[in-house]
Amino acid sequence: MALHVRGVVLPDDEVRDLWLVGDRVTLTPVPGATTIADEGWIVPGLVDAHCHLGIAYGARPIGSLDEARELAAQDRDAGVLTIRDAGSPYPYPELDDDPDVPRLVRAGRHVAPPKRYLRDIGVEVEAAEVERAVREQAAAGSGWVKLVGDWIDRGVGDLAPSWDAATMTAAVAAAHAAGARAAVHTFSEEAVAVMVRAGVDSVEHGTGLSADLIDEMARRGTALVPTMINIRTFGDIAAKARDRFPGYADHMIALRDRNAAVVRSAHEAGVPVYVGTDAGGGIRHGLAAEEMLLLHAAGIPAADVLAAASWRARQWLGFPGLVEGGLADLVVYPADPRADLAVVRAPRRIVLKGRVVR
Repeated sequence: MALHVRGVVLPDDEVRDLWLVGDRVTLTPVPGATTIADEGWIVPGLVDAHCHLGIAYGARPIGSLDEARELAAQDRDAGVLTIRDAGSPYPYPELDDDPDVPRLVRAGRHVAPPKRYLRDIGVEVEAAEVERAVREQAAAGSGWVKLVGDWIDRGVGDLAPSWDAATMTAAVAAAHAAGARAAVHTFSEEAVAVMVRAGVDSVEHGTGLSADLIDEMARRGTALVPTMINIRTFGDIAAKARDRFPGYADHMIALRDRNAAVVRSAHEAGVPVYVGTDAGGGIRHGLAAEEMLLLHAAGIPAADVLAAASWRARQWLGFPGLVEGGLADLVVYPADPRADLAVVRAPRRIVLKGRVVR
């Protein structure tokens, strides 16, 4: 059954009619199509560019495909119709073609240093085994590898790079040689400097970015997924660590407090910034709208935040928008989200893969 929608289609900002035939968009009228929306602002489906369907709240690996489906449904029902899973301890390639699950771009498991990351989440390897692990996780994913660039080093009492600079640089090269793009988790100043200069494709969190590294990212086209909703938890992390690691606690608070300025500077420098919640672990699923509002509060204009959550992010991940032959993923809002971004909290209509979600 063909569907019909009419409204202001973004980013073209024109009142148009779209027909959805199966999983595709056509601009050619389809007789007998069912109209599901005849007004509003129509946006290509939102993207959560840093999400973990394989991790349940509390940093627990999921145990079944049904758990992954349930978490995906929470994101989908908030208008997120494409997910880049930035590392999963549970494999779920069976969901790639599930009609009820948002479109997926998956990394394999996190590649992490031994005993310096969340328990049971990553593949933990010494420096000599990093390149092998990267190749294996590239094969397990669908286009991305996730590297843990830093974490607390209890011997140092603060954040520290996961491996030496040569190993981290070789890890990025190994991902590229395997046909995958590399995303790096990094909070610290030292690790993010190594990884940006190594040619990593996206920086996740990036709280330690400096002005010169931001300029380097803009020159290279390196993306930033700041996960601001996660950075807000740094106060709790610092409070729990302060008795044993006061230097680390102070560092985390300082990184949190400068985060908005870093994100704003990256946007102003021309770094591609995308919306990602880091759902899974300490962040619940379905919070893409809240991440968008935090980016806006940091100083990114609403129109740019919407693009970062929708058509620009979809293009970055290889998915076409609402064009002839494009994918039938869309969200309809009752008012213009560029004028009041808070409207993204309340979609009027959601269509995934040509099927009405609501």
